Parts: sequence; C-alpha cells; structure tokens
Amino acid sequence: MAKAKTTKKKNAAQGEQKHIRTFWKLFGGLIVLVLLVFLLASWGVFGSLPDETSLENPEKNLATQIIGSDGVTLGTFYKQNRTPVKYEDLPDHLVNSLIATEDVRFYDHSGIDAKGTVRAIVFLGSKGGASTISQQLAKLFFTEQVSRNKLERGIQKIKEWIIATRLERRYTKEEIITMYFNEYDFGNQAVGIQSASKIYFSKEPIELTTTEAATLVGMFKNSSLYNPLRNPVGVKNRRNVVLAQMAKYDFITNEVKDSLQALDLNLRYSPQGHNEGIATYFREYARAFMADWVQENPKSDGTKYNIYTDGLKIYTTIDSKMQEYAEEAMDMHMANLQKEFDAQNEKNKTAPFRDITPEETNKIMDAAIQRSDRWRVMKKQGKSEKEIRESFKKERKMSIFSWRGDIDTVMTPLDSIRYYKGILQASLMSMNPQTGEVKAWVGGIDYKHFKYDMVKTGQRQIGSTFKPFVYATAIDQMHMSPCDTLPDTPYTIPQGKYGLLKPWTPKNSGAISGGHLTLRAALAQSINTITARLIDRVGPQPVIDLVAKMEVDTEDIPAVPSIALGTPDVTLYEMVGAYSTFANQGVYIRPTLIQRIEDKNGTVLYQNVPHTRDVISDETAYVTVSLMEGVTQSGSGSRLRHTWRGGDPVYKKVVTGYPYGFKNPIAGKTGTTQNNSDGWFMGMVPNLATGVWVGGEDRATHFGSTAYGQGATMALPIWAIYMKKCYEDESLNISNSGFVKPDKISIATNCAQWKEENSGGEIPDEFDL
Repeated sequence: MAKAKTTKKKNAAQGEQKHIRTFWKLFGGLIVLVLLVFLLASWGVFGSLPDETSLENPEKNLATQIIGSDGVTLGTFYKQNRTPVKYEDLPDHLVNSLIATEDVRFYDHSGIDAKGTVRAIVFLGSKGGASTISQQLAKLFFTEQVSRNKLERGIQKIKEWIIATRLERRYTKEEIITMYFNEYDFGNQAVGIQSASKIYFSKEPIELTTTEAATLVGMFKNSSLYNPLRNPVGVKNRRNVVLAQMAKYDFITNEVKDSLQALDLNLRYSPQGHNEGIATYFREYARAFMADWVQENPKSDGTKYNIYTDGLKIYTTIDSKMQEYAEEAMDMHMANLQKEFDAQNEKNKTAPFRDITPEETNKIMDAAIQRSDRWRVMKKQGKSEKEIRESFKKERKMSIFSWRGDIDTVMTPLDSIRYYKGILQASLMSMNPQTGEVKAWVGGIDYKHFKYDMVKTGQRQIGSTFKPFVYATAIDQMHMSPCDTLPDTPYTIPQGKYGLLKPWTPKNSGAISGGHLTLRAALAQSINTITARLIDRVGPQPVIDLVAKMEVDTEDIPAVPSIALGTPDVTLYEMVGAYSTFANQGVYIRPTLIQRIEDKNGTVLYQNVPHTRDVISDETAYVTVSLMEGVTQSGSGSRLRHTWRGGDPVYKKVVTGYPYGFKNPIAGKTGTTQNNSDGWFMGMVPNLATGVWVGGEDRATHFGSTAYGQGATMALPIWAIYMKKCYEDESLNISNSGFVKPDKISIATNCAQWKEENSGGEIPDEFDL
C-alpha cells in the first residue's frame, strides 16, 4: 500500500516535471518564434521596410510658405499642407501634454514600452494601450493605417515595433517628438503642428497656450472624431482629459488644471484653403509669380522646383496686420454700400443696370454666358449651343455670395449671372513710397466668388485721379505755382489741334463760376475747365510721357486733351506706383511684393533688387503733393477732416458709425467717371500711399446719382477706415507728420502768404485760394 502511494507520488512528480518541461519548451519555442517573426519582418519577408537612408530622409510633400514682412505665414501652396518646425519652436507645455497623454515613460524606453505592453496583454487593453510615441511615428511615417484582418494587423504591429526601435537608434528623443508633431494630420487641411496652430488658433506653435496645446494633443487620439469644428463638446472633453493627465504627472498643479478645464476652446479658425484665409488675391499673384520664376530658375540638376512639394519659403512685403485692416475696411464699407445700392435698385426696372437699352443689356448678359465655366465645360463636352443656352434657364441648387454669408438657394444660372452683376466690387493697394514695398493687396471683395483681381489685372477708367499728372507736368515744364490763377470759364480746344476731329469743350461737374481760381483751389474742386487749359498749355504727349516714366501702360492712351479728365483705363497697381513717385520726392520705385525665395534648407534662391527711376525734380514732386493736400483740406476729400455727427444724409447713410477726423497732413485725389461707374480715392501720407477703386463688374452697374456714385462716397471711406486702423496700431509706425520739403524750393505753395507779398497786403474777393 505504502509502496503504491510512493509510486503514485513519483509518477505525479514526473508528470508535473514533464508538464513544466513542456511549458518551457513551448515558451522557449514561442520566444524563438517571436524572434524569428521579428527577424523575418526585419528582413522584409512580410513586406519591405524602409532602410536607414529613408528613415533619415523620409520622402514627404512639403508645403511652400508665403510669409509676410512681419513673419506671419499668409498662406501655403501644397498637396499636403505640411510645414516642418524645429524642436525649439515647440513650447514646453505642448511637449509635456503629449508625454503625459501618450507616453509618460517616453524618455525611459527604447521604442517599446515593456511595462505598458505587459499591462496591455494582461488586461486586454482595458487599462490603456502600449503604443509609444516612437511606434505612433512609425505608423504615421511608414505604414498604412487602413484596418485589415487580425493577421495583417499583427504583422503591421510587428513592423511598427521594428521601425520604432530603429527610430530610437537613429534619432534623439527630441527629434522623434518633433517628427511626430510635424507628421500628424489634424484635419481640415492641417498636416503638422505648424498648420494646425495656424488653422485652429491663428498663431505660431510657440505661441500656443496650455489649453490650446492640450486641445491639439487631444486630437492625436482621433482627429476625425475630435474635430473642433464638428465636435466642439467632444474636443473640449478630450482636452480636459489631457489637462488631467498633465496634473496627474505633475506638469501642472490641480488648481491650474481646474481653472483651465473651465475655459472654452476659444478657436480662431483660419482656413488655409486656396479660396480662404487672409490675402487670397495676393496669394494668387504670388502663385503666378512663382509659376514664371520656376520656369526660368531650374535646380542645379536641371529639374524644376515644385511649389506644392518642395517646401520653399516665399518672403513677401505684405504686412499681415495691414492686410487684415485693409480687408476689414473693405468689408465694413462695402456691406453698407451694397445695402444702399440694393435699396435704390428696388424701383429700378432695368436693375442692376442703368442708362442702357434692352439690346445693350442682352449683349452684356450674353457675353457673361459665353465667359462662364458652364459654357466652357459644356462646349468641351460637345453640347450644342442650343442645349447650352437651355441649361442656363433650368433651376438648380447653388450657393451664392451675400454680405451676410453664403446663401443656399435655387435659381437658374441665368438669374445667378444677373444677381452677381448687381454686386459692387472694390480693390485696394497700399505701399511704402520710399521702399516700394506693398503692404496690403485686396483684389476684390471675396476671392471664392470673384476671382478676377482688380488690383493688377483689372483696368478701369480713372477719372479725376489723372489730373495730378497734368498739374505736375505744368509745374515741371512751366514752373507754375499752386498760387497761379486761371479763369473758370468755358474753354474750347479747336478742331484739328492734337488731331481732334471736332472741337472739345469740357464741362464742370458743377456750375462754371466765371471767376479766377488758384491751381490749388482748381484741383481741390476738380475743375475740368482749368484742367483743360493746363493740358492745352503743355500738350497731351508730355503728360503721357510723364506717366510712362512711372510705368503706367500708355500703349492705348491717345495723345488727345480729353485724357486730362481721366478717360484712360489704368490698373490700381499702376496708379499707386505712380502716385508714390510724388511722395518719394520725384523718384519712381517699382512696387515690390516678393522680397526673396529660399529653399527648404534656407538657401536663398532669389533676392529682389529695387528698380528705381528719377522722373521729376523733388521740387515738382513736393509742389504737386502740396496741391493734393488741398484736396483733403477744402476739396472733395475734406470729409476726412471732419467728425460727422449729422447734417450730411449721404455720408451718414452710407458710412454710419465711421467718423474720421484726421488732423495730420494727407495728400489725395478723388475720381468719379462718367455715369458714376467708377469711384476712386488715392491718398498718401509720407510713408504710405494707398489707392482704392469701387464699381460694378460692368460700367452699366452704377448708382443713379453722383451723391452716391462719386469717389468720395464709394472709395474714400475704405481708405479712411483702413488708415484709422493703421494709426491705432502704433507698432506700424505710420507717419502723421508733414511731407519732406526740399532744401531749395523756388515755387510758392503758401498762396495766402504769396498773394499778400505780391498785392500790397490786399487779397481781392474773387481770388479763391
């Protein structure tokens, strides 16, 4: 019996030892199998892995940045909107929030967190996963993220582990963190932390607050689910989890955590799509500039730069603040002006057109139909003209522009064309006359809906803004003074002179006074008869030659006296450049927008060289500026000097709430074309020249009266609002002093003093200063 028990115990012990040996054999075999699987994976049996070179220099598309003069990124050209940053550009709380949330033992492991892995296996992931930052980077960098079957997903995980350990051998911890932030797709075209910071919070990564950093780090869990635009509540909750993790691991105190968790998201969403964001028209100009530049400037190997993938940096002259102020000024005024225009058109049977026949209306509409994308696409598809025209009469869903935001509606394409014909357009350009640097460029009211750039592409009749060139020619050639007088009486240039086919007798916009006016008063009041006398004295060709030296395209400007009243079509870009010559003491400097171009490594590929030309003497320039100062003191621009409280229904109704009250020296000129089709204002202070144009797409779209259609009502308010904003921002250093006076000047500009000195102290009543 005892022997049997002993044998039984012996057999049990042997069986237990056998099971233990079997277990260790299986365990050892499993270890060998795992090692073999890892070895086979590293050899590429389960699919190729990146080699050391590709790890060190991963292939990726880098966005080209458009950078303002103040260092702010205005926009990007991209296939993937990714702009890499350096580790030193990441604030500590951004890095700490990532460590606390994603991988608290990041600095202690070599790519695989053994403790976290065991925990994940034991608890089947219920107490958190084991994926380290290095593994997540490996997943982002080199492996597909599409869900597959369990076997494939297991093999992919093994690859991630292998790549993670290679990353840890190849790079420092700081480099790994930086690459992870640079590679993650935060959604809404924000690839990488640079784009995410700009798009969601309108700032650079280094400027992110703790709560903003926690918001972005929270998106690492799933940027599609935690999208701030679609799921703000979920994003806030996730942000608070990140803040709690930071408190848990002593990156912030519990008191700080509690206060930060109570804050709202405070997004400042600034989309960087090509139709959205700041300086959209300028960015399109930059794209066209780069398209030409890459053709003429190949890489050292002969291939062409790609502005969408090569990570170039385009440094521009645009000041982001001034650009914002310009766009805000345009929006503020144009929304009010459009409201008034629509109200006046309610009783206009031919709206949005005026003063044209039905035949002319049909011609305008037909031309618009044939210029449309619909016409072009259907023509390319082989549709007949009848089919195409019929399609314009069928209602369909569409989104149309309004100053209250886009409107989803149903209308025919033909009705949408007529609707858009009734939307007033505007443009603004602002530059430093001494450097040529363009500080703000607004080519239209909304790039998404109106892509035609009215700064450099659109030519419009310039009206009385051309008159200063006539006066400058008279001053330069005949040494005339602002204090010289001419009669405000009817004036006719006879047939045959300058090739005229019939006599030319211009009329004033108001009544002819019959008295004598100084040149200062004549320009201030924009007197046509006196301008006609001046161009007859100097001749049209010298005036044309003058503006040609200022790089105004004169090919289509005829040498006839009517140009004195602004009949030529000129771009706003040309006008601002030409006017700047007067503020720059007679030296023309070509407007500059692109300062330099660098490649992704910082090598300078292009450096702008200023183009200048002496056009007129500093004395002539100063006297012309003095004449234009009179426009803002007592002429059509004098409303800049007042703080209006009523008494002017036109001013009050159109720009309510925008009192100006400028006290500093301002030189300027308003312009209004025939039928009030175009309103202009050109305004200058010593270090900033700014031009504004307002009008309809077609000249038949205009106000019914000069009270509303003049440049002083349509364009001047935009200039005034913009300049008020610029002056309120003292960091911009916009001048409020007088214009530079030459050391030697022989032409009198103080007419009261001049007349007193030349008339024995008495000034005749009819002498209008």
